Amino acid sequence: MPGKVTRASAVLLFLGALAYTAWVLEVVVRTGLDPVRTYVSELAAADQPLGGLFRATDLAAGLLVLAGAVAGLLATRAPAGPAPDPGVPRWARTDTGAAARRPWLLVGWSALALFGAATALDSRLPLSCAPTVDPECAARETAGLVPATHAAHAVSSGLAMTGALVAMVALTVAARRYGLWRPLARTGPALVALELAATAWTLAAVAAFEAGRGLWSLGAGQRLQVLLVAVWTGVLAVSVARERR
Repeated sequence: MPGKVTRASAVLLFLGALAYTAWVLEVVVRTGLDPVRTYVSELAAADQPLGGLFRATDLAAGLLVLAGAVAGLLATRAPAGPAPDPGVPRWARTDTGAAARRPWLLVGWSALALFGAATALDSRLPLSCAPTVDPECAARETAGLVPATHAAHAVSSGLAMTGALVAMVALTVAARRYGLWRPLARTGPALVALELAATAWTLAAVAAFEAGRGLWSLGAGQRLQVLLVAVWTGVLAVSVARERR
């Protein structure tokens, strides 16, 4: 059973990573939004012509990653049988209480599940308009005259990114500390460092925009941030699949 669970986890995570990069379609599809200046979530705003498409891909990405993380969590906690199955990866070969001895795995998979759930919720709480390109929308947002989904979207987006950051750190530490997932153990630290830098850039740009000091290439910073999350998730999926083999 753990072997089937880990195979499902790898497939679900890889598909989720692909869906989470659907915003790159803006390279070939005319959206009317400047990718260097606008929020990624503005692509899915209710007043955008392709908003429905990007909300659907966000929902798919969130549910796929959530399911993959839950599968990984179940494999981590599952007790092994009397003899190890060669088709079961080392990180899933646990006896009773072994999960408690590998807390980084539990924290990492749980945080990844939070990221998936919050991303799915995010897609159901779209912005009503695009504040970085629509001055009237920005003015209404500042005055608190936009729908409550704007505030709810900010909360769900914050939860999603917090979950992603914790998962990236925890599962990368787990890969290195427990001798697991060789591709992730090698590339994870660099991806985490880049993600932290991109997050700092994004937060600084958001603060500047809200203070009326310009955009600081907010769109570019945030796109780098979500791209790195997708790349890391893809590396995790490949690592899980390779470990199983």
